[in-house]
Amino acid sequence: MNDALMERLQLFLTKEGNQSLLGTPATEEQIAEAEKLLGLSLDQDYVQFIRSFGGAYAGLSVHAFSNGSSIGRESVTELTLSFREDYKDTAMSGLLARSAVFSMDGSGNPILLDPEGRVLLIDHDNGDYEVIAESFAALIEENFMEW
Repeated sequence: MNDALMERLQLFLTKEGNQSLLGTPATEEQIAEAEKLLGLSLDQDYVQFIRSFGGAYAGLSVHAFSNGSSIGRESVTELTLSFREDYKDTAMSGLLARSAVFSMDGSGNPILLDPEGRVLLIDHDNGDYEVIAESFAALIEENFMEW
């Protein structure tokens, strides 16, 4: 992620009144444990984000290991394993086995990073998915707005 975006996020998330949107930065141990448990390498832009902000708000909730109190308690590991279980007998099971679920939309649909670094949204009603951003950085750039 570019320095200007990281600075904007830092200023916003540390502003008085926004403490509930900021998590505790992820440790190398947490990241390594999640990658081992999930059987994948986490996207580098996502890792940069969670190393800086933990689970935090950036236009959407980004789950990590210790999330801001407004984000929800589920870790990226818990979300991913839960959706893998929910979709185990569907056409999406292969994709989810190679991806990390880091958020959900307002309807409970998983938002994930696929092995190519794209951000996908799976519609839990019909099992279809769409690419909503070409990268994690692009997703944040498109969705993050300060207030």
